[in-house]
Amino acid sequence: MRKSIALIITFFLFITVAHQTPQPAAANDFKMPPLKQQPDQEEILIIETPQPVDSTRIQQELKSYPAIKLRHVFTEVLYGYSVKGKQSDISEFLAAHPKSTKLTTTKVQTYTIKRDSTIPFVGAEKTRGYFDQNGNRLTGKGVKVGIIDTGMDLHHRDLERNFKGGRDVVDGDKEPMETLPGNGYSTIHGTHVAGIIAANGTLQGMAPNADLYIYRALGPGGRGTTDQVLAAIEAAVKDKVDIINLSLGSEVNGPDLPLSKALDKVADKGILPVVASGNSGPGDWTIGTPATSAKSLAVGASTPPTDVPYLGIGKEKIRLLSIDKTEQWKEIRYTDVYDGGLGSPVELKGSFGKIALIQRGKYTFEEKIDNAEKAGAKGVLLYNNTKGLFAAMVSTDKEIPAAVISLEEGKKLLNTRSRVSITLKNEQDRLAPFSSKGPVTVNWMIKPDVTAPGVDINSTIPDGYMSLQGTSMAAPHVSGAAAILKQAHPGWKGPQLKAALMLSAKEISDGNGMPYKVYEQGAGRIQVDKALQLETFVYPASISMGGLQDQKKKYLERKITIQNQGKEPKTYSLHPAESKDDLRWELPMSFELKPGEEKSVTVRAIIKKFPHKHVLWEGRLLLDEGTNEYSLPYLIAAGTPDYPRIMGFAAVPGDEPDTLRYEAYLPEGAEEFALALFDQETLQLLAILDQKQKAAGMIGNQVALPSSIKGKTFYAVAFAKAKGDEDYQENLIEWYR
Repeated sequence: MRKSIALIITFFLFITVAHQTPQPAAANDFKMPPLKQQPDQEEILIIETPQPVDSTRIQQELKSYPAIKLRHVFTEVLYGYSVKGKQSDISEFLAAHPKSTKLTTTKVQTYTIKRDSTIPFVGAEKTRGYFDQNGNRLTGKGVKVGIIDTGMDLHHRDLERNFKGGRDVVDGDKEPMETLPGNGYSTIHGTHVAGIIAANGTLQGMAPNADLYIYRALGPGGRGTTDQVLAAIEAAVKDKVDIINLSLGSEVNGPDLPLSKALDKVADKGILPVVASGNSGPGDWTIGTPATSAKSLAVGASTPPTDVPYLGIGKEKIRLLSIDKTEQWKEIRYTDVYDGGLGSPVELKGSFGKIALIQRGKYTFEEKIDNAEKAGAKGVLLYNNTKGLFAAMVSTDKEIPAAVISLEEGKKLLNTRSRVSITLKNEQDRLAPFSSKGPVTVNWMIKPDVTAPGVDINSTIPDGYMSLQGTSMAAPHVSGAAAILKQAHPGWKGPQLKAALMLSAKEISDGNGMPYKVYEQGAGRIQVDKALQLETFVYPASISMGGLQDQKKKYLERKITIQNQGKEPKTYSLHPAESKDDLRWELPMSFELKPGEEKSVTVRAIIKKFPHKHVLWEGRLLLDEGTNEYSLPYLIAAGTPDYPRIMGFAAVPGDEPDTLRYEAYLPEGAEEFALALFDQETLQLLAILDQKQKAAGMIGNQVALPSSIKGKTFYAVAFAKAKGDEDYQENLIEWYR
């Protein structure tokens, strides 16, 4: 996984030598220019303070800086406020602030949406046969669920009766309506999420009588900033919601960013934050904030019972991720694959009667599929232009099937001369290929915590219904399940709801019967009917032991608390589900708990043989109680961390003409960081735009683009070096202005 900066630079320059004029190739000659300041660049900054702030006082202080706008004041989940203005003005304001040495500043990130009936599948339908303390069936009645998203169609016939309040943080009013056509890029995401939780009409959601509080924090196109999401969380806390659903996230895997810390404080108030883990799988370390919050309930996506298409090449089969609103795949015995390039009409001329293989880039997904349909192709496979899978959506129904595959699978198809086949296989409880995986960087925490159905989920959208897929669809299943539990047990707070859903989850396995790793599935797929009957609680319900980076310490230990909430005494004992050669457990002797009693015990993992390279030991401790058995996922890290030294790299057009704005996250910091541009066709090094020494956490800047790249399509490549390891991430920039 590791790649050296020296090797990368040499490789790119070697290609340059082959195709362009000679360039110096020695790694030691790679020198960075000094960092250029951008005093006129406008930015949004979150300023954390040690004590609650008075908005009147802050406004008074800002009177001397009329160009700085106060955006939001935070008092519930974070102490501080956010401002927007030029770098130079904000720097001057902070320098003059009497408590500037005690302030913590963080640039905002951009968060985006993470995208038949699955209700019986997760056990929600069975719970309808149970009643709450007032004799009402369990439908989420009286439970307040906050949804922080793109808003909701407030007039949808399946949702309008459930809408009880909320706020539009984007427009600053109390009408959190989805972005409608004509007001920018329209959205449907929040309405879809709301329907999974509490649709009550043509469709029935998980908790059809729950009270919905809608907070629009993501505007046109489903995008919003950190401070907008924080402001929505603040509003939800003030409205005293019981559960908050956040089907949004970023690609930054870090536990120390404001949003993750804020959700931990939300949980401390007894509210359960339910967060989508992200759609950046299938690789490890792909989970993004705020799903990295320790006390939130992070949700991965699994499959409900469904017919999954597989592409056969000889004896190998490639699992296809179908695109919503395209025709369903049918079984095909033999057919040809046609190289459709980037999907232009000219490139697709020869695809009649064949499956068109099209690379991502240049044209929209809609255009590519439409062009293939017009050319007479019988199906479309879109393959990525970078590593891994991606989520693709189209806005109108298509008459041919379409699916996405990875770059590696696409290249394999390009090189095959064999005919291929399409077969359908009925599957359930498989981890969705796009579902983001853990662990969390820095603290080695197990995330996600659970999984829920997130593939081909039918729900409400403005003026209608649609099937979508993503961890965005999995998270509201869990929020709805939590609402059912809350109605049945009004005294349960966030920690009890989280523990109940984790301890009752079903471990899921791949097609070969091998259980997915605990940092891929968490405790497993939720079973709300099982959670309803739980009498034993464990806090925490998964055991993230942390990491050992050298041999000075031979063991790791954690405390867990076991609680008997039943009406009879219970006897408990712990043992590992399986033994590992390099690991030994020291666990407490069996013990008895009376009704209402709890006990804290220490579990210790002893490293018998320290590994030569980085290792993640994962598995489950089993808590036995009579005929009941509860599974507690554990994770132990040993050796030098092998996670990427840079992640969450994004590059977009800057706020000024001929500029590039970027951001990246450096877990545990880096000794060196650099941003370079390379030509898309020749891979020639075009420019080195930025350099930082000893950078850490979330970094970003706006940099000028050299005039020499005008008209080019190029790669923006970010490099980072830390503790001898070097990594890079790239973005293909397909614009110039």
